Amino acid sequence: MEMRNIDKLGVSTSLLGFGCMRFPTLENGEIDRELSVKMLDMAFERGVNYYDTAYPYHNGESELFLGEYLNGKERESYFLATKLPVWQIDCVEDARKMFETQLSRLQKDYIDFYLLHAMDRERFEKMRDLGVIDFCEELKAQGRIRFLGFSFHDDYEVFEEMINYKDWDFCQIQYNYMDVNEQAGDKGYKLTVEKNVPLVIMEPVKGGSLANLPEEIRDILGTPDNSTASFALRFVASRPNVKVVLSGMSTMEQVEDNLNTFSNFTPLSEEEEQNIVKVREALNNRVRNGCTGCNYCMPCPKGVDIPKNFRIWNKYNVYGNLDELRNNVRNIQNDGKWAEACVSCGLCETKCPQRILIRDNLKTLVKEINNVL
Repeated sequence: MEMRNIDKLGVSTSLLGFGCMRFPTLENGEIDRELSVKMLDMAFERGVNYYDTAYPYHNGESELFLGEYLNGKERESYFLATKLPVWQIDCVEDARKMFETQLSRLQKDYIDFYLLHAMDRERFEKMRDLGVIDFCEELKAQGRIRFLGFSFHDDYEVFEEMINYKDWDFCQIQYNYMDVNEQAGDKGYKLTVEKNVPLVIMEPVKGGSLANLPEEIRDILGTPDNSTASFALRFVASRPNVKVVLSGMSTMEQVEDNLNTFSNFTPLSEEEEQNIVKVREALNNRVRNGCTGCNYCMPCPKGVDIPKNFRIWNKYNVYGNLDELRNNVRNIQNDGKWAEACVSCGLCETKCPQRILIRDNLKTLVKEINNVL
């Protein structure tokens, strides 16, 4: 297993981290513990030492299950990461109670990597002003957490503000070769290098989208012996300040493939980096319209969620994931926001800064999607 030294923290982590939010499940929705234990065993035996969970994962079952599993391992043989659900915190006492609950679930005396979960500007300002960040520093001083960081979901400007707020031990960002200009992105990566903030990466395969590319796009990558997912993982792992690449594995096959990628890890070659650029360009060319999700077109008098409909349409055309399309369309229909409700009043087009022909596009997407469902 490829290991990464985190000199700032004095530890060495496995480059592959086991994300514990997508364990296989039984028909009743609970974690398939028998299969999940086999997956965890394989990862542990092959050198994975970083395990990432959070309070809400698997409806609260993930922390409990992972804690029980790790009870059978030497405490010094792994790093345990979990996250404070900041959206449930309205005072320091809330944070204290939540932390104690998490320790109880995990059945541990301390947590190695503790994160403020899914931070954006509003949540950051709230946690800062309430003194929750200071409280977490107290936990660190007491030895109840070893390293303090945050996971991030907002724009680069917010990321810059958060990184500059204090000397964080680490942080976790969404990063993959399609999102180099989204959220923290490439600019955020460079900033963490400058500020000496080690990175943990989430969504390296973009929720699975980069593991199942259309065949003509896959061919650009070449090397048929390697999985499509391996290129996405190697893209982020080729960046030196990336210390852990999280993968939310749901099958034994995914565990085996990822272990093969990181047990025999080689950074992307210059040619492979250029191929990734070609793949990104080819995928972006499949986007059906230029909606930026600014929401200026909203609200629709008939309740149509115009940006969401366009996101569903564009994403399907880019990645071709039919199962995801079915789920997305079913959900937006159940919410009463599906494009078929459009009556072509044209109000949205008067407000669209991109001058998108929204009415025509909505009709087209309904026709195209209905044809494949």
